Amino acid sequence: MKTDFVVIGSGIAGLRAAIEISRSGAQAIVLTKDRAEESNTEYAQGGIAVALSEEDNIELHEEDTIAAGDGLCDLQSVRTLVSEGPKYITELIQWGAEFDQENGRLLFTKEAAHSRRRILHAHGDSTGKEIVRALIEKAKTMKTLLLMPFAQTESLILNDNRCIGVRFLDPMLRAPREIFAKAVLLCTGGAGQIYLHTTNPAVATGDGISMAYLAGAEIADMEFVQFHPTVLCLEGAPRFLLSEAMRGEGGVLRNLHGERFMQNYDERLELAPRDIVSRSIVAEMRKTGSRYVFLDMTHLNPDFLRQRFPKIYETCKSYGLDITKELIPVSPASHYFMGGVRTDLWGRTNIEGLYAAGEVACTGIHGANRLASNSLLEGLVFGARAGKAAVNDNLNFTIPNVKVKANDEFRQTVMFTTAVKKRIKRIMWERVGIIRNQEKLQRALDEIHQMEQAKLSPQSRNFVTLAKLVATAAIWRKESRGGHFRSDFPKRNDQEWLFHSIQKLGSEISPAKQISSGEVSKTHSSLET
Repeated sequence: MKTDFVVIGSGIAGLRAAIEISRSGAQAIVLTKDRAEESNTEYAQGGIAVALSEEDNIELHEEDTIAAGDGLCDLQSVRTLVSEGPKYITELIQWGAEFDQENGRLLFTKEAAHSRRRILHAHGDSTGKEIVRALIEKAKTMKTLLLMPFAQTESLILNDNRCIGVRFLDPMLRAPREIFAKAVLLCTGGAGQIYLHTTNPAVATGDGISMAYLAGAEIADMEFVQFHPTVLCLEGAPRFLLSEAMRGEGGVLRNLHGERFMQNYDERLELAPRDIVSRSIVAEMRKTGSRYVFLDMTHLNPDFLRQRFPKIYETCKSYGLDITKELIPVSPASHYFMGGVRTDLWGRTNIEGLYAAGEVACTGIHGANRLASNSLLEGLVFGARAGKAAVNDNLNFTIPNVKVKANDEFRQTVMFTTAVKKRIKRIMWERVGIIRNQEKLQRALDEIHQMEQAKLSPQSRNFVTLAKLVATAAIWRKESRGGHFRSDFPKRNDQEWLFHSIQKLGSEISPAKQISSGEVSKTHSSLET
């Protein structure tokens, strides 16, 4: 098969990139391993942050983003996000996205570490689902855009150090197949499934990061993993995300004895950044010998809760829990990766013809810790920018006639693939999780290296590679910052660690240029911006 452009992933970044490509008249095929609607975007409850309210402005949004990033945000990336966000949100509304309103005016809510109410939401707590719906409806109007669901991408195809296509499992043939293209855009989303407990759907296995790394792309900041503090912890129920907005609307955290405890850890209480709240919950669970703490919403108006959080209310109710009357048992789970494939402000990687946008990418926007609800905005803004750059850079490129040799070694799927994944998830949760130290990290790496020696399917190979990238970065950074906490190095150390981590196949992990106070980071100095 040949096409102009291949987009891998159908979340907010992938759909927006594909629409941008199709608007130019070029062909775009969107590959997604499940149905087109299945992505992290669809499960995003809280909302999308944007400076559109009368009490807000882009400077304040920028300040909040940088504060949450714990010293590692790239200022130019942040400014691009917050300044272009209103334009792309307005466009999305014009395309039919229905955000919640009151008397004809958009409703905004507040979430942790935001200084203003700037979070747009849809149908109460189904924001991501509404955004995906609007984008897919728009995509269906584009004549040169093809959505190909149930197509699992296995690897990237390179020719003369340029990405010219992908190998994927064809859902009709049930066999591997290649698509050749002028350029490939990675929009594969997150990697939460690498952990035993996660808010992410089953498709969020980080394949895009691993495939890019194995192809020679630079990978940045993989030590920074965000754990969402409040995930339903109820026997017999899935690890269901309880939106940040619940605390934004007045929810209170209580320990096993019913005592409010966040005042013992941070003056911002329940609205402290997620990494602080997650570690506080872990500390409180250890003090009380419990597997969970409680999120208390019972002091709020029941009608308001049912209207504001209808999906959460109904889901909890289906498991016998009424959030208007009962305390909700919660504990942290892996949620978001700040790190990913290193790109410039247009989604370009260090490999010609390969672009990345959304959670799979690392532009430096989030630094060491993502500000709540910035992820959807990043996917929207940088998905559009990556699509535009891919067309401008490659439309006149002629795809060479290349015969790709089948890699039969990786087609030999061992019978213990499921066991390997289960073991990786437990290793990552127990040794490379919320609280880390040298001994645990080294034990994790030793076992991961052993697994690398086995013959693995492409999916298992990508999974093990991803685990290695996270553990390697975590053992390398000997300080605590944002989503990376080392009990043996509990303090942030700007003197020695104020830079990004970079990993590349065949090279030792290395630092990017150090960030000076007030200076735009030079993380992408090797790339055209």
